[in-house]
Amino acid sequence: MVHHVASTPPVSPPAARDVLALLKPITWFPPMWAFMCGVVSSGVGLDGRWPLLIAGILLTGPLVCGTSQAVNDWFDRHVDAINEPDRPIPSGRVAGNWGLRIAILWTGLSLLTGWLIGPWVFAATVFGLAAAWAYSAPPFRFKTSGWIGPAVVGLTYEGLSWFTGASVMAGALPALPILLVLGLYSLGAHGIMTLNDFKAVEGDRATGLRSLPVTLGVERAAKLACVVMALPQIVVIVLLWRWDLAISPLTVSLLLAAQLACMPKMLRDPAKYAPWYNATGVTLYVLGMLAAALGLGGYI
Repeated sequence: MVHHVASTPPVSPPAARDVLALLKPITWFPPMWAFMCGVVSSGVGLDGRWPLLIAGILLTGPLVCGTSQAVNDWFDRHVDAINEPDRPIPSGRVAGNWGLRIAILWTGLSLLTGWLIGPWVFAATVFGLAAAWAYSAPPFRFKTSGWIGPAVVGLTYEGLSWFTGASVMAGALPALPILLVLGLYSLGAHGIMTLNDFKAVEGDRATGLRSLPVTLGVERAAKLACVVMALPQIVVIVLLWRWDLAISPLTVSLLLAAQLACMPKMLRDPAKYAPWYNATGVTLYVLGMLAAALGLGGYI
């Protein structure tokens, strides 16, 4: 007797536009901006370093950040099927296990690119990719913690990208002042990540994600986010003054004052005004990053 076993037809590879949607180009800007700050803070000229500069931009944006988005969407696919069914994986545009395949492929491409650029960049790439997987994937799944999750994102999006930019230009470990400033701005980014959580409080509560707006309440989380964003910038200003810089700390001070002026409106109704603050206060924050980088690089 012949037994016929039903076979599952192979899943077709996704279209290029759907792969691009999975990698979320809109999310690439923050790490690419931080990379640029790293380049500027190094004080090294661009002559003869354009290939490394372009490779670094591709690494921090489309590759490492793109990998983190693919990993996140793969491990959130069941939740997204309920909350955001139009995303590439739950919608079936990236079907089967193609989401996981793309995440693994992009991880490999990121590692190869980092290795080709240099040892310090490769080390940062390994750390960033490990953090990206640990953020979304079991058993760590750092994103479920309102304390650890934002810290991981802030460190990788801001700190590691800045580190990569400075390392690409210097070809070595960045100087201590650069490391201190990028570390402080990474810490402040924890507050920015907390603000992003206000848009999904009910969804986070329903799915067990313990974001700070869920665990502390919206009002307390908003106040904490403001403090966490402001204090590191104050320390940056003090350090820049102590390093005998003038224009850079003055510029960061003015930008911080503008942020402080925006905060009361956001605190009146964090759930309503957090997106507004992201467009105003956070923009001022990242401009402060550039002002600090210009000072460190000796440009102002």
